[in-house]
Amino acid sequence: MANGHTEEVDVVIVGAGISGIAMARQVSLDHPGLSYVVLEGRSRVGGTWDLFRYPGIRSDSGMGTFAYSFRPWPGTKHFGTGEQIRDYLEETAAEYGIDQHIRFNRRVKAADWDSETARWTVTVDDGSGETRIRSRFLIGCTGYYRYEQGFSPAFEGEEDFEGELFHAQHWPEDLELKGRRFVVIGSGATAITVVPALAEAGADVTMLQRSPSYVVSIPTEGGIADWIREHFSPRRAAFLLRWFGILMELAQFNLARRFPNLFRRLFISGARKQLPAGYDRRHLNPAYDPWVQRVCFAPDGDYYAALSGERARIETGNIERIGADRIHLREGSEIEADVIVKATGLDLLIFGDIEMSVDGEPIDPADHLVYKGAMLSGVPNFVFVVGYTNASWTLKSELIARFASRFIATVERRGGGSGTGSGVPVAPEGPMETVPLLNLQSGYIRRAESRLPKAGDVSPWVLHMNYFSDRRELLRGDLEDGAIRFS
Repeated sequence: MANGHTEEVDVVIVGAGISGIAMARQVSLDHPGLSYVVLEGRSRVGGTWDLFRYPGIRSDSGMGTFAYSFRPWPGTKHFGTGEQIRDYLEETAAEYGIDQHIRFNRRVKAADWDSETARWTVTVDDGSGETRIRSRFLIGCTGYYRYEQGFSPAFEGEEDFEGELFHAQHWPEDLELKGRRFVVIGSGATAITVVPALAEAGADVTMLQRSPSYVVSIPTEGGIADWIREHFSPRRAAFLLRWFGILMELAQFNLARRFPNLFRRLFISGARKQLPAGYDRRHLNPAYDPWVQRVCFAPDGDYYAALSGERARIETGNIERIGADRIHLREGSEIEADVIVKATGLDLLIFGDIEMSVDGEPIDPADHLVYKGAMLSGVPNFVFVVGYTNASWTLKSELIARFASRFIATVERRGGGSGTGSGVPVAPEGPMETVPLLNLQSGYIRRAESRLPKAGDVSPWVLHMNYFSDRRELLRGDLEDGAIRFS
């Protein structure tokens, strides 16, 4: 039951992860006269990096681009651990005073825009009841998957398994690892991370995959990064490493999409060189081209080192059923297990499952177009963040934070400082060819396509998965291009 008091603020930011902290910093620096709150459903800063606790949890982008441009990563290793990233985000929030504006354990249930007052009414559950906050601007920094659960396909016989069975998204605390037989179901980034970590901890681990993924080994230290740090000041080195990372990520993606056969050969031959002679090729040869799904990375080749040892192996096949102490495959073989881990992907969810409406009319994201990759057609004073699927999430988060600040400034100017201004993207009349919001064919993306907003085929409705195109569109593109109706 909602109480009778409604709080008034200028900006509500939903989420205190990478995107939310970047957004709060930008809004507070550019608009010091505006009040803002950050509503976070968890009890700590960090989002993904506070939620995921499985062994080996780390970034899968280099920290030169995954860290903020305004606060370079303090370490020298290419990847950061989950705990390091969470601590970094907490320190960043404290350094910029953002932590004083965060309200933890606040789950946003609904948001309704009222055109007459030009205000959002945000309904918040704080665990003891519902409260309401009215704001001029609403910014969604909720990520793109459901925190409560991952995608967890049901297998016949699960209830008969006498060991422990769980999804990697909710790894049990203090789970005993050493000497136990683990089966990790899946072949995506989570599985590629968990398998070597379990083997190193003394577990016996089988990665059970239906089909392989591309896994590329990346050195965590040395090379050009060390040379740059040696020859430049820390500030200049961070700048150069960031741009080097941006260029390398973009080049690899674009070249792989243009020359898929070449990159397929490079990736697979690279894998075979790190494994014992005669390793079964069935386990290494994906059915799709590189970057049709996200490529996985292995720090210092830890994944292949684990597979080359005695504690880790791959099994390629399909599950027929699960028994008391083993998994039976349709191909006829069995895998004994004490623990079964479902590393079967995310349950994609946009806008944090918030029930949104405009003047009482519910918003179905699938019925809306995306403006510049950051707003929805027909939804006033609302900006959201969805990062890159082919590069560091943080790069897009920072660009959209700066775009949101530009949008707020434009609304303020067009409204003459009245406090009742608004801007709403208006979808073009007539037919437009649409494309999915996310440009990969990963299972978790395909499963959710029908629930996501669409991008168009003409500017400003085109969704770029290119940092340079987005810099041009989000930082310098005209906001008064006729596609947004200001009032």
